[in-house]
Amino acid sequence: MRYRNGFTLIELLVVIAAIALLLAILLPALGRARDQARDTVCKAHLKSVGLGVSMYLQDHELTMPDLHTFTISTNGHLWFDPEGRPLRADANRAYWGIIFYDYLRERKLFGCPAWRNFCDMIAKEMLYNGDPKLIYTSAYAINGWLTKEKVTRLPHPAEVLLAHDHVEPRLENGNRPTNTDMLYPSVTGLNLTHYRAGAPRAPWYRGIFRHNVRARGEFKTGGSLNLLWLDTHVTRLNETTGADVPKRWYDPLGKNP
Repeated sequence: MRYRNGFTLIELLVVIAAIALLLAILLPALGRARDQARDTVCKAHLKSVGLGVSMYLQDHELTMPDLHTFTISTNGHLWFDPEGRPLRADANRAYWGIIFYDYLRERKLFGCPAWRNFCDMIAKEMLYNGDPKLIYTSAYAINGWLTKEKVTRLPHPAEVLLAHDHVEPRLENGNRPTNTDMLYPSVTGLNLTHYRAGAPRAPWYRGIFRHNVRARGEFKTGGSLNLLWLDTHVTRLNETTGADVPKRWYDPLGKNP
């Protein structure tokens, strides 16, 4: 009687084909699970930031801090100076999270796992010594139009944006015809014109709608971003050109033209 000592070529090919089929089925699912996990961490961090800001407000007569809107202060991604010393909140290129750090005591809460994919590019372009680690915990942009605002004057805090996923540290240029950085549309009919085709920061666009990415287009991710509202709740916004985003989310009192 003859005994087989191994697999035939056909049997090996069948096994390889079965493994390839399983990988084709599992890898996309694993990718989606990874994206969902990153999204969950981001939302949890934003929620914590919102609670920290809420505690700050309780200690400061329910008034937002001076965000130095339209200046270079508090409009960078940095927590430390080149010697490793903590920056003042009003320092050149300081990150706004410094203002609220005492209420959170964890810089990592200002970080988003999906943000790290863009830190190399931004650290080089912003001349942060090309070191992406310097900005890992600077993932969110604050609404600069809330600077020094008394929040009790705002009629619906649950409909006012405090911060959200972005590539900029502070948002303040929603009312320009071009080079806008907010989510509602400019006079061109498009939002985020500072990051669209032909704009100075076009390469940064994919870092805005950076969660659950489904498309590879230069100006289309098919993804989403997370929004932190003034009442501390967090929601998701799917990629948009701005038609579904009202200006009042940023400017509830209509103070900015």
